[in-house]
Amino acid sequence: MTRLEQVESRIVSCARCPRLVSWREESAAHPPARYAGQAYWARPVPGFGDPAARVLVVGLAPAAHGGNRTGRVFTGDRSGDFLFQVLYETGFANQPVSVELGDGLRLADLYVAAVNRCAPPHNKPTVEERDNCLPFLVAELRALDRVRVVVCLGAFAWDGALRALARLGHSARPRPRFGHLAVMEMGPYTLIGSFHPSQQNTFTGRLKPSMLRDVFVRARSLGGLPPAAG
Repeated sequence: MTRLEQVESRIVSCARCPRLVSWREESAAHPPARYAGQAYWARPVPGFGDPAARVLVVGLAPAAHGGNRTGRVFTGDRSGDFLFQVLYETGFANQPVSVELGDGLRLADLYVAAVNRCAPPHNKPTVEERDNCLPFLVAELRALDRVRVVVCLGAFAWDGALRALARLGHSARPRPRFGHLAVMEMGPYTLIGSFHPSQQNTFTGRLKPSMLRDVFVRARSLGGLPPAAG
């Protein structure tokens, strides 16, 4: 078993946060009509992607009827629809859509994770729930020893990535502030901030596809990767 597989095994068996366990199971038991009859994953959701990734994407948490349903973070929800289209256009994904496990999606030079691995009510983990989950992100960073760029989708992910890197001995003073296309070097890593591809941001135009493409074009460059073909 590889180091990443060991981390994945620890993630999917975790039950440290009673509120999140209850919510993920309640969401699976009462799906919206469009998902009626589907079998939900309803467990903590591990990261996924290329074990040799140079770029790590960090999100907030799985969606109750997205990753909590499909078993893969960002897969099967509107945020993922927005994200994977851009990952395809910037050469990190082999296809522009991701709807379920086994749909053929493959990532190259990129790994996707989250600060929290269970869907939280109202997308708001507590401080304790964040801290319970943070060791998983630290373990993934240790296992992904080629990662040099961390793309943080939203302020919560930015904060979580800073906390994870601090546990690895990398910190900065003053503490870097989150912003779209904010860039910060932390030891061997470079953090890039991006607005989260939530409907709240994409429907209002706060985050446009071109803005997210700029983030991942920058990530390729900072990670020492060639420009995407085409």
